[in-house]
Amino acid sequence: MNAIDHPLVAAYLDSVARETAELPADRRAELLADLREHIEVSDARDDAGVRAVLAELGEPRTVAASALAEEGPRTTATAAPAPAPTAPAPTGPLAGRQAARLIAALPALGGLTVLAEPVLGGLVLAIGLGLLWMSPLWTTRHKRIGTATAVAVPALLLLGGLMLAGGRIGLLELLLIGVFLVAVPAAGALVLLRALRD
Repeated sequence: MNAIDHPLVAAYLDSVARETAELPADRRAELLADLREHIEVSDARDDAGVRAVLAELGEPRTVAASALAEEGPRTTATAAPAPAPTAPAPTGPLAGRQAARLIAALPALGGLTVLAEPVLGGLVLAIGLGLLWMSPLWTTRHKRIGTATAVAVPALLLLGGLMLAGGRIGLLELLLIGVFLVAVPAAGALVLLRALRD
């Protein structure tokens, strides 16, 4: 295993990234790139070698303190959150925070709109899911969760309609379906919004 792929290195770089959250994004990315390069050239292969290289670099808090000291006090007022160090920052029209909030809410909103206006709700749901799957901000796992929770509303409506037509639905079942119709899409939107903060 290459040193840069070692779990200790990933944990170290994540820790440095957290400690340097006040740095401007470009300076932070430069620091992490320098650390990665130093680790890669070390050619450490085993746990002991990786630990030695990381010890040579210093504790993440110390590395961060040095970088922050070099940057000066102006960074605390102008600092902006930077993307995770392990992945490049997503770009494009679907990568902004405002767009992300809208994309996270659209599938759930579309699913709920199906209750009042099926055609409009279906259209909003389709657009929301399309934008969700095109966005670079979420992993495939999060996209699947968002999709499943959004299409749960039409699925529950269909199930409720079938049960109602068959005369097998009572007040308790109707109440449970109503709660799920609201809670499931809301939970999906929350999962997507929380994933943005991670």
